[in-house]
Amino acid sequence: MLLTDGGEPLGAAAPTARWTVEQVLALAPDDASRKAGNKLGAPGSWSDTGWDGTGAVWGLCRGSGSKPYRTVIDTTGPAYRCSCPSRKFPCKHALGLLLLRAADDDTAVPPGTAPGWAEEWLAGRRARAEAKARPAGGGGGAGGPADPAAARKRAQKRAERIGGGARELEQRLTDLLRGGLAAAEQAGYGLWEETAARMVDAQAPGLAGRVRELGAVASSGPGWPVRLLEECALLHLLDTAWLGLDRLPQPLAATVRTRVGLPASAEGPPVRDRWLVLAQYDTPEGKIVTRRIWLYGRESGRTALLLSFGAAGRSPGQALPVGVTIDAELTPHPGSGQLRAELGERFGVPEPAGTPPPGVPVTEAITAYGRALGDDPWLESWPVTLRDVIPVPAADGWQLVDAQGREALPVAAAALSRPALWKLVAVSGGGPLTVFGECGHRGFDPLAAWPAAPAPVGSGTAASPHAGPAGVETVPLI
Repeated sequence: MLLTDGGEPLGAAAPTARWTVEQVLALAPDDASRKAGNKLGAPGSWSDTGWDGTGAVWGLCRGSGSKPYRTVIDTTGPAYRCSCPSRKFPCKHALGLLLLRAADDDTAVPPGTAPGWAEEWLAGRRARAEAKARPAGGGGGAGGPADPAAARKRAQKRAERIGGGARELEQRLTDLLRGGLAAAEQAGYGLWEETAARMVDAQAPGLAGRVRELGAVASSGPGWPVRLLEECALLHLLDTAWLGLDRLPQPLAATVRTRVGLPASAEGPPVRDRWLVLAQYDTPEGKIVTRRIWLYGRESGRTALLLSFGAAGRSPGQALPVGVTIDAELTPHPGSGQLRAELGERFGVPEPAGTPPPGVPVTEAITAYGRALGDDPWLESWPVTLRDVIPVPAADGWQLVDAQGREALPVAAAALSRPALWKLVAVSGGGPLTVFGECGHRGFDPLAAWPAAPAPVGSGTAASPHAGPAGVETVPLI
């Protein structure tokens, strides 16, 4: 049974980077899978295991039935196949095999040649990748729309429906302000849910999502009228931006389309780089799960975001181990900032992480978020790497203070309830470290950390006095 076939195989026969336990556990779709995978990460559960230089790992796992489960993993994807009936990606058997490989010295999982059942799947992946890489022959390829005129007509009709929804939403916001914000607390959540349903009918899921968020503001504690007014103002700005879309600069217009909920395809020339996987985490959003993967390009200095989606109860198929570096092409999406990208062709096998991204002081992180807001006023946060900061307790939570004690960023409330905060404190040990995360109006949400902040290779700058070895390990915080 094929569980997932995300990513494409890589043909380079180079030594495969051994993933750490932290990197493997970061791939788990949920806590239950993480715990079950841990139990299977022992040699007693496995037989006929092995790995090879192309990134393949395989083995047979004893289950409740008479036949063992056949598990094979292409770590260059990564992609997984297991004969178990699980619908999670990766399943507990794949996690267990990867954990066994991570903790092993080639005794329990020795190097070798893949057996026939594993090689069949691996060869199929190679064939599909080669077919995808070949240029399409003949005219009238299947890539474009069958009827461009019909596609334009559908797009125009949807734009008109969204315009009608935006005008209706403007009227409802006007009525709210005329009646006073206190009416929002009395009306409860039903009013907002009804308005959100109207936005769904108008084919504007982005507007519907922001309207639903308004419904929770009135019960969010002291100061809610101010927060509600702020959110209403941002929603009004998005409405008016859509209604005046033809007068906006092209990058901002693309951002507005995305915020309203129109899909956008990656475009422009792909950027090939050695991308460090900084963080990966899932967020439930209604009936779907959104997976965010942050990457940093070592040569380009760009930060990129990969988004993938899964239906309710199923994690998204795309997954990358945190802390490795992949040689790959990314194609950016249009819009202000161009953070989101699509993962394209990959070259070679993943490598160990090496050095973390060069960090910036606290003040520069705040400035970067401010500049990004100029391009995208609806931006909740901006990815930044902080250099030489120390987590310290504050009167109302925690904050990240620079090594000199002059500047500080509050840690976002969302991070305070996660075990990651204590992991961050433990990694620091009272000393400065490098931290990657999302900096926004709610504070800084840490996602990955490194025990020190060494200067990037070839940067020509002196290393921090607190710098550690060049191959410092990435510590996931989520």
